[in-house]
Amino acid sequence: MSQDRIRLTVLGISYSQIQSGAYALILAQVNGPYRIPVVIGAAEAQSIAMRMESITPPRPMTHDLFVSFAHAFGIRLKEVFIYRFEDGIFSSELTFASDDRVIRIDSRTSDAIAIAMRTGAPIYTTPEILEETGFVMDTHTGDGTDDAQAAEGAPTYSEDTPTDDSPYSRLENFTVEELERTLARLIEKENYEEAARVNEILKRKRGQ
Repeated sequence: MSQDRIRLTVLGISYSQIQSGAYALILAQVNGPYRIPVVIGAAEAQSIAMRMESITPPRPMTHDLFVSFAHAFGIRLKEVFIYRFEDGIFSSELTFASDDRVIRIDSRTSDAIAIAMRTGAPIYTTPEILEETGFVMDTHTGDGTDDAQAAEGAPTYSEDTPTDDSPYSRLENFTVEELERTLARLIEKENYEEAARVNEILKRKRGQ
């Protein structure tokens, strides 16, 4: 590993306030203050949100199928590397290993991260990309607020919770049992984005 590369982790995801129909994925520097916002599509956001909330769909989603296929043939994902940022677009590559072979494949960043989350593979970028696209924030808010929420102007998944005028606001008054039934129905209908929201409320109710 090149020691000048920066390791990242997925911090949060939410509806993008910048681009209609898109979502904002926040990547966080491991053991550092930088955060990188990445605009991704709805399908990829749904896939990542499902993994973040530990929701298992009744049938494999595309990224689940890809990982299962790779594992069936003894191929493992070693890492994801976000290696370029140009004209507002991130470029990433997946490094796979099988026996004595190492293969690198170009990928959309959202797909690469969705696959990495399913395999536990590390995510890296360069110091230059971190400096160009990231923002620095104080991770010690002093009041226990999650640092994703503390980043002014940075949308995160945790901010995509129901507001008072949202149709999901009434879910806050549901019991744990009611939320569990609602979650099961949404998963059965493969409405994973709404299932992720319900699951977030359910986790809070359970004190997780």
